[in-house]
Parts: sequence; structure tokens; C-alpha cells
Amino acid sequence: MRFSLVIPCYNEAANLPLLLERCKGVAGADTEVILVDNGSTDDSPQVLARLLPAYPGCRSVRVEQNQGYGFGILSGLRAARGEILGWTHADMQTDPQDALRGLELFASHGARSFVKGRRYGRPLSDVVFTLGMSVFETVLLGKPFWDINAQPTMFTREFFATWSNPPHDFSLDLYAYYEARRQGLAVHRFPVHFGDRAHGVSHWNVNWAAKRKFIKRTVDFSLQLRRNVKQ
Repeated sequence: MRFSLVIPCYNEAANLPLLLERCKGVAGADTEVILVDNGSTDDSPQVLARLLPAYPGCRSVRVEQNQGYGFGILSGLRAARGEILGWTHADMQTDPQDALRGLELFASHGARSFVKGRRYGRPLSDVVFTLGMSVFETVLLGKPFWDINAQPTMFTREFFATWSNPPHDFSLDLYAYYEARRQGLAVHRFPVHFGDRAHGVSHWNVNWAAKRKFIKRTVDFSLQLRRNVKQ
């Protein structure tokens, strides 16, 4: 089956050459890579225009004004041509080529699968943060969740077509995972190494003030999901 990997890129001009080199090992006859220029204000459009012709199977989608991490991913998913869809990050903390191992799980377990990476190699403070969020979501929503923001995230086009009003921010990771649990998809995880960013800094995981903001947005969305469960 054809596979489309979406990678949202916001002000990642310095990372793009390295990212495309890694994507070269993913893109092929049955795989496309869609780099979403998610309203970047740096040189990303010019860098993509210069580099993409040398990378068959890679293309870009432009979001003119940044409307959130999730919005960029959704823009790429809607432009995708594959029967299997997925996304990962542009910062090289996880390798785009990890998605190839994810594809093997679809071959082994069938189309009613939801595939996610499971990160290792992270700082202890981040592991503790993830543990706390995972326990909170599991208790609140009554379904097992772990390492919700791990990448890649992969699923079928048929599953994507069932989504209703998905969020436009970082809550998209939780939404997709929750919908997979709610619809009874088989969740398959595989280990992915989580390293340092190649260039730049995280757009949210920079300090505890940013984490508190992230937590508030996530909790608000989780409570919304909880209300929907009870209706």
C-alpha cells in the first residue's frame, strides 16, 4: 500500500538539508514525504524551493499563516495520496526513517492498526513528565495511554476519514491516539531513539513555564474529550 509521511516544519530552515537527506531513504515508488511549511517566517520557503527538486518523492505544502502544529499536520494529511498516513517531527530528534519500521507492523498486523513510536534515550525529567501525563489521561479517559506525543504516528486513510473536528494544536497527538482506542484499533508500539535537536530549540519544551502552558491546553482538551464520552 502507498504510504504518505507528513512532516510539519515551522522555521526549520537550518534543519531542512539534513531532514531531506534522511527523507531520501523513505521516499520511493510507494512512499511520498510531504514537508508542510507551517507558516514559517524564516527562509524555509526558499530552502525548500532550492532543495526539493533533488529529492524525488518529496514535496511541500505551504500554510500561509501558522495556525498550530495540528493544523499543519492536518493540511499535509488532506493533501496526502497514500492509503497509509502518518506524521513525524522535523527537528530530527526522531528519525523519519523510523516510519519504515512502522510500516512493517501494518504488514504484520493488518490495516486496523494504529502505530506509534515509543521513545527512549530521553532526559529523566522528560520521562517523569510523560509518565505523569500518561497516568492522568489513562485515569481521566478510562483507556490506556503512554508516551502520547511519541513519533511517528501512523494509521490508515479510512481511519483518518472518521475524524471529526480534530484540534489544531499539540492535542492532535492525543486526539488521534484516543480515537484509535475508542474505535477499537489494535495499537502497536515500537522503540525509537529520541536524540537532541539538530538545530534550534523546541517550540514548546523550553522551560517549565512553557510546559505549564502545554499542560493547561492538554488538560482543557482532555476534559472536552471526557465530556464527549459522557454524552
